[in-house]
Amino acid sequence: MRALRLPGWKSEPELVEVAEPTPGPGQVVVKIGAAGACHSDLHLMHDFEAGAVPWNPPFTLGHENAGWVHALGDGVTGLEVGQPVAVYGPWGCGTCARCRVGVDPYCENPAGAPVPGGGGGLGLDGGMADYLLVPDARHIVPLPAGLDPVQAAPLTDAGLTPYHAIRRSWPKLGPTSTAVVIGVGGLGHVGVQILKATTAARVIAVDTREEALRLAEECGADLALRSGAETAQEIRKVTGGRGADVIVDCVGADATLALGVAAARTVGDLTIVGIGGGTLPVGFFSVPYEVSIQTTYWGSRPELIEVLELGARGMIHPKATTFALEDAMTAYRKMADGTLEGRAVVVP
Repeated sequence: MRALRLPGWKSEPELVEVAEPTPGPGQVVVKIGAAGACHSDLHLMHDFEAGAVPWNPPFTLGHENAGWVHALGDGVTGLEVGQPVAVYGPWGCGTCARCRVGVDPYCENPAGAPVPGGGGGLGLDGGMADYLLVPDARHIVPLPAGLDPVQAAPLTDAGLTPYHAIRRSWPKLGPTSTAVVIGVGGLGHVGVQILKATTAARVIAVDTREEALRLAEECGADLALRSGAETAQEIRKVTGGRGADVIVDCVGADATLALGVAAARTVGDLTIVGIGGGTLPVGFFSVPYEVSIQTTYWGSRPELIEVLELGARGMIHPKATTFALEDAMTAYRKMADGTLEGRAVVVP
């Protein structure tokens, strides 16, 4: 079969022929219908070096995957060949307290995981291929009626990641609240939709690009602001001087973190989703009182089920451009130069 593989750190992926996988006991092979291309893949290609993460290339890219059950290993029940499914991307040990409730990204026994802190497309072979071997059937989530693999694939990360970040702040997102999404890219534009679908809060989107701000408005943002020196003051002005109750930073650079603190309301949440490499000095007088600052990584398996249901009901819909597997590098190049709007989905 064909597979887009990363041969080493700081290298370009290569489309090569590899053996089709065969499932062992408890495993599932998925025929890939769609695999999302994620901005974090660019970090794998261009930024990471040996020692940065507890695994190394070579491996097949693609950690946002959906398709159809192709083959079942011995002992797998509850699934049928041909059934449309999504693949839960983070693969933990399956036995620790976190994994037992479906929060594999925060696995507390990484030595017992198929790959420490990773999964398919992150240390192990992912879905930028014709078929994907999933090492445990518990990572397979049946698709609800009305949702096809092309729609579902980006929801497994670009939907799940902002959903988890927003869901944890639901108590602070009532009708009198304001939420800000910084960075309206592959994750941020879905975050805007999730806020509109699951909360009554006013939603403000912030970006440096006019086309991103237009996309935010298409996704339901109540206000779209060009990022600049006065943006925090604009947010405070439209919130009566209070600031935003919840800020989701999908960039994570120094400038966006500083904006988040400047625009945050007391007792608010600033959640850092983007891995832009920024840092935030935190001291007694450097942030508003009782502002909670947290990072999040991916989301839980039960949350993925909820995200897929929102997708099936048309309440969230990532803006996606499809590419053939042989054109996957075109998608990554567009992503790198900022000309890709929304999300890229590779269809083998």
